This record gives sequence, structure tokens and C-alpha cells, in this order.
Amino acid sequence: MPEVIKVKSGSPYEDRESYSRVVRIGDWVLVSNCAGRNYATREMSTDPVEQTRQAFRNIEGALKSVGAQLNDIVRSRVTIPNVDDASDVMAEVGTILRGVDPASTVLCSPLGGSEYKVEIEVTAFIGAGDADQERKVITL
Repeated sequence: MPEVIKVKSGSPYEDRESYSRVVRIGDWVLVSNCAGRNYATREMSTDPVEQTRQAFRNIEGALKSVGAQLNDIVRSRVTIPNVDDASDVMAEVGTILRGVDPASTVLCSPLGGSEYKVEIEVTAFIGAGDADQERKVITL
């Protein structure tokens, strides 16, 4: 039976809505949607690109708390409520995940409040970033 570790970040939503920021099951790591709010100060920029950067700082902290790192990400899901922000947000995601190349889904859908410009959820597999990787280009 694999070990299960559940970690909360201190967000009031985690207790109210009964979820964990990150769950590790064996070498699999699931990180809940992360917004661009600084968890320590509770501040959040109004800029979608800065929210993207902060969301990844939050994700990186969640991953590190269970022994994973950004380059272990194998799946990302990015939700951007304003389609006009998508190009800038995804360019920043591309910069942050350059060379990691996870499977990715991008949605333009409403979030929990108008102040949220992006939320990002990831799945990681511990050691994936250090593993030998075969990269292919195929025609589908």
C-alpha cells in the first residue's frame, strides 16, 4: 500500500471546502488549483502574468513540501477567465515550464471571482524530471 501525504497551505478555503493543496500517493503528486495569491501576505496582483508567476511559486512550494520539483510536472491545467489574457499567460507558462513539456490543457472559463486572472493545477511524478526522456514529433 503506498504512503499518502496530504498537505494544506493555510488557505481558509482548504478547511472550509475540505481539500488539500497537495496530495502525494507513492510517487504521484496532485496539486490543487493554485491562484496567484501570495499565501504569506494574502496579496494578489491584478496583472495576469504576475498572478501566473505567483501561482507557480505556490505550486513549487507545494511540490517541494512532498519531495517533488517543477521539472517533475507531467500534466498541467491552466484556467484563464479572460480569453484576451490567454496569450500572455501561456507565454509565461511556456517560459516557466520550458523543457518540462507536460501534457497540458488550457481553458477559458470563469473562476471564483473577478480578481482571479489565472488558476493552475498540476500533476507530477517524482523523478520524472531526472528520468531519461524520449521526445518525438509525430503527425496526428
